[in-house]
Amino acid sequence: MVQRAALVETRNVSKHFGGVDALQDVTLAVFPGEVTCVLGDNGAGKSTLIKILSGVFPPDSGELVIGGAPVHFASPRVARSYGIATVFQDLATVPLMSLWRNFFLGNEPTKGRGPFQRMDTRRAKQVMRDEMAKMGIEVRDSDQVVGTLSGGERQAVAIARAVYFGAKVLILDEPTSALGVRQSGIVLKYILQARELGRGVILITHNPHHAYPVGDRFVLLQRGRLLGSYRKEETTVEHLTEMMAGGAELKELSHELEALKDIPAMAAAARELAAEAPEGT
Repeated sequence: MVQRAALVETRNVSKHFGGVDALQDVTLAVFPGEVTCVLGDNGAGKSTLIKILSGVFPPDSGELVIGGAPVHFASPRVARSYGIATVFQDLATVPLMSLWRNFFLGNEPTKGRGPFQRMDTRRAKQVMRDEMAKMGIEVRDSDQVVGTLSGGERQAVAIARAVYFGAKVLILDEPTSALGVRQSGIVLKYILQARELGRGVILITHNPHHAYPVGDRFVLLQRGRLLGSYRKEETTVEHLTEMMAGGAELKELSHELEALKDIPAMAAAARELAAEAPEGT
């Protein structure tokens, strides 16, 4: 079996902020045509990992590797030049701007030369339609303002835009966190579309029920450390959920909740005893 080369790797990457270990010796690899899901609760280190991969933070130790060679991202611009694009939770869309203008955001195609150069509106609209079609979306009105789109559709615009402008690796930061069930399903479909186009996708999420249907690899973080790394055939959604929650901690919490359920009955019994007790006791 031929071993495929990873699009990007982190090797024993660590990041510290004062006395806080935000990440400690985290290793992962992202392959073309695969979805790598990074799972973890709040404070697990997901945001720090995103920022290292996207060039916002340099790692304090360890290395980033692309094409088998170590690289240093001095800025997000450098990361983008290597084909790494990040779609953050707040997206980078202008609600009152048209769909096609949002797609290009200052990178619109032009025609003519010198003083006669001008924006090629017709080509821009056609490119946007074609790229959105690759994501499985038929655009009826290129001039529709983005603010009228659903959350899932705005995610699709951001993903299609990143793919068009050369992204080999797509980092999606909690893309379903603010969406309902139906819209979450739509976004997960777009993630599969990006995978079918040969992109490597990093899906950052705290929801294993969203990750498992689309994921090929699952990386679990807990308090900045690598808790486990599994291929899909090696795990289940129940196993991922238990790992994230912490098996022992979850059982302890269950016992505490059971005890709390008994408090009203204990209080009622105490009141009855107090009422039956002779005066002066």
